Amino acid sequence: MAHVHIPSNALVLVGDGRRALFLRNKGTPRALEFIVERELRQENPPTREQGTDRPGRIHGVDGVSRTAIGETDWHDRAEEQFASEIAETLYEMEHAREFDELVVVAPPKMLGDLRAAFRAEVAQCVVAEVPKDLTAHPVPEIARVLS
Repeated sequence: MAHVHIPSNALVLVGDGRRALFLRNKGTPRALEFIVERELRQENPPTREQGTDRPGRIHGVDGVSRTAIGETDWHDRAEEQFASEIAETLYEMEHAREFDELVVVAPPKMLGDLRAAFRAEVAQCVVAEVPKDLTAHPVPEIARVLS
């Protein structure tokens, strides 16, 4: 993986659809040293465990034919809501002047959900994005992978 420049004292968000770590780089860009500042978690079981209804049906314009309506993916919806919760937390942290520079590390879909949820003030602070899922790794391993 290519080296990511993470400034000293930058906030690093490592997240996915179930967990978000807010790490502070207390080291240098060359020698990363992450300290966990916050952690958010969300229970998000698979859709099959969240919704059991059959897909709905609607009548066609002729009044006789019927069409199935796609089933809601509750797991994806929960991930989008979690991205909004993370974005709101970052917005509050930015307004409290808890960070000036932000690095976002998340799987590609979550990265897109976060981008859509970020307010302008938070989006301006993003100095790097890494499309990778590192939430299951211990903090020292995250630092090793990103350096």
